[in-house]
Amino acid sequence: MTAAPATLLVLGADGDLTGRLLLPGLGTLLASADLEIEVIGAGLGDLDAPTWRARVETALDGVPEPRRARLLDTTRYLRADATEPAELSRLLAECRFVPVVYFALPPSVTARVCAVLEALDTPDGMRLALEKPFGGDLGGARALNALLTRIVPERRIYRIDHFLGRATVLNLLGMRFANRLLEPVWNGTAIERIDLVYDETLALEDRAGYYDGAGALVDMIQSHLLAVLALVAMEPISSVDEVGLRDAMAEVLRRTSVRGDDPIASSRRARYTAGSVDGRALPAYADEPGVDPRRGTETLAEVVVEVGTDRWRGVPFLLRSGKALGRARKVVRAVFRPVPPIEGLEGRPRADWLELDLSSGQVELGLTMNGGGDPFALEQTTLVAQQVPGALLPYGEVLKGILTDDPTLSVRGDIAEESWRIVEPVLAAWRDGRVPLEEYPAGSDGPTGG
Repeated sequence: MTAAPATLLVLGADGDLTGRLLLPGLGTLLASADLEIEVIGAGLGDLDAPTWRARVETALDGVPEPRRARLLDTTRYLRADATEPAELSRLLAECRFVPVVYFALPPSVTARVCAVLEALDTPDGMRLALEKPFGGDLGGARALNALLTRIVPERRIYRIDHFLGRATVLNLLGMRFANRLLEPVWNGTAIERIDLVYDETLALEDRAGYYDGAGALVDMIQSHLLAVLALVAMEPISSVDEVGLRDAMAEVLRRTSVRGDDPIASSRRARYTAGSVDGRALPAYADEPGVDPRRGTETLAEVVVEVGTDRWRGVPFLLRSGKALGRARKVVRAVFRPVPPIEGLEGRPRADWLELDLSSGQVELGLTMNGGGDPFALEQTTLVAQQVPGALLPYGEVLKGILTDDPTLSVRGDIAEESWRIVEPVLAAWRDGRVPLEEYPAGSDGPTGG
């Protein structure tokens, strides 16, 4: 892996995301690749040099010498308000190499910093990396994209979706296109429905400041699951690169809409009440610290969409994500259409299916076969394959693209806008109260019925 030297300038480096995800991801990247980079952290918090160095050092445990020592010798933390032009200019001047400005900031603050950045004389080749959500609605996404492209070209804008850095998600490409077993039947003629589910046992976990203003639909479906849908439903591509892959994803999303153009019948929302998950008592979401119950924020969202291409026309795609559920289930599951009965073979097992676990990478195939005891009785057997975990953490994979200037796994501006367009009718119906806010006990499987 070769790359020009770069300075990773992390704005909001004193926050949770940097310590919990960004620095550990960088550690896995540097453990496998010798990149010439320096890391500068910036934020409003008072972090002294030993504290910052210790944070970085912890994340670099697996990095061999001398690259570990080289980064530790140059890393530093600067207290600065990046919304102030003079202070943002000072931060950019501190960068020895081409700056990669990573916005580990709330979206509203990111937009303010970008407005300041537009007016500055910025270094040649500068790249921008932004966390989701990209805008607060379709109009906001368009305005943000216009602002960003006035600062740097689209190719140097990295909108981060760490799902696209998961080896388990990228396995969809190999499963679909690198063998002749699946691609011939990966269509609506053979497949009855596809479910994309990301259910978590985790509850709010002190994230009310962000989550209560977003909810499950924006936090998970609008961004992550629609990106996974694009990989599941796109047409075959000849090369996995920044143009071919992202063009194919964008085309799927342009053809995707709420099923039947009916956001009331095709969506569902709910939030958890008091309960217990894995023996841990949880309060109702409405009673969590920092939550405003009057907002009616959902912790579980379901939306059924359809993809209006010849390959998928008429096939429902269920997108679902929920918190504080009794079991974690993070899968892409394709259910195949049943075949006609065959005279002389008894038994009608449930439909065959293929399931990819987005967490473990395990692939299961439910396949109808002749029975073991009676060869004329049908039964279903589950075949299991386990994917080898990726060498990099998801944020390591994301950072590899940013630091090597390869935007293949970043979200292009039109893809971000299409994702907002798809969910906007649902958001409008929910705001107007046309879809009731159901409830489910924490630790359950979600709301009953439906």
